[in-house]
Amino acid sequence: MASGTDGTRTWREAAEAALYGPGGFYRRPEGPAGHFRTSVHASPLYTGAVVELLRRVDSALGHPAELAFVDVGAGRGELVTGVLDRCPPELAGRLRPYAVELAARPPGLHARVSWLDTPPDGVEGLLFANEWLDNVPLDVAETDGGGTPRQVLVRPDGEELLGDPVTGEDAAWLARWWPLEGAPPGSRAEIGLPRDAAWARAVGGLRAGLAVAVDYAHERATRPPFGTLTGFREGREVRPVPDGSCDITAHVALDAAALPGGSVTSQREALRALGVDGSRPPLSLASADPAAYVRALGAAGEAAELTSPAGLGGFGWLLQPVGEACAGLPGGAPGEPAAGD
Repeated sequence: MASGTDGTRTWREAAEAALYGPGGFYRRPEGPAGHFRTSVHASPLYTGAVVELLRRVDSALGHPAELAFVDVGAGRGELVTGVLDRCPPELAGRLRPYAVELAARPPGLHARVSWLDTPPDGVEGLLFANEWLDNVPLDVAETDGGGTPRQVLVRPDGEELLGDPVTGEDAAWLARWWPLEGAPPGSRAEIGLPRDAAWARAVGGLRAGLAVAVDYAHERATRPPFGTLTGFREGREVRPVPDGSCDITAHVALDAAALPGGSVTSQREALRALGVDGSRPPLSLASADPAAYVRALGAAGEAAELTSPAGLGGFGWLLQPVGEACAGLPGGAPGEPAAGD
């Protein structure tokens, strides 16, 4: 649908301009870290787990001459920088780091990092998308008084109104992944088709390896009845207004995005498989080595935050192997097969 004379657009069009257009939220100099805290910012243990996963991918692929690490939705390069800093010596010389982000390359980023606006093609290694898909703009549907799903349109000030009935591929996606048939008036759904396509394109750039998408997520059987579209600014949840003043985000239907062979698990289970454990250190360490005990206690607290089911540990991890070599990763307890596989 074309924009109305009063600036009315679909949510997908409005969010695309507000987040990524000239002066958009994600092009601002402070970057995402100026407004919200992700697992990357919460603790270096998270980066350490990603490095461990990268090491396992390297081993599964037989230690190739060049191994890619692709950080999708890189923000200001925090994760890729941490991975470079913590990469083991036997891998560091073969590592080819990429950061994928629409914003300009930040000053001072390590010269080895290739800064791209789309994922690279034909590489093998680990593609890691931490809280990227939730910022891929999508359209919103709402049922009218007769139960028909209609496009939700939005004005620049955030005021919404209902547009035309949802048709075509969007209607087919809703029917399969977020059915609104029989739902009461005012029920909402976020049409994840653009995210499915974005994920498929990103994964398509891997010749072999593992792709991981980490995000707030929901499953077909438990979709939220009124959707999840919201805004964030300076660490606070705010009304989503598509004027560039706030982040606009919605949780991700990772089960819909999964390609054949993909699986979805929780961050808690994924990080535990990678050695992140929130258990407290033994009290005996306090008397044997008090300084070590304090360090271990701090690390345990950070691990607990990353793995708490009520917090960051409740994030979903979509694990998408490309080729057979990485099919069992990260190891430990396997994730549940994604719906529709």
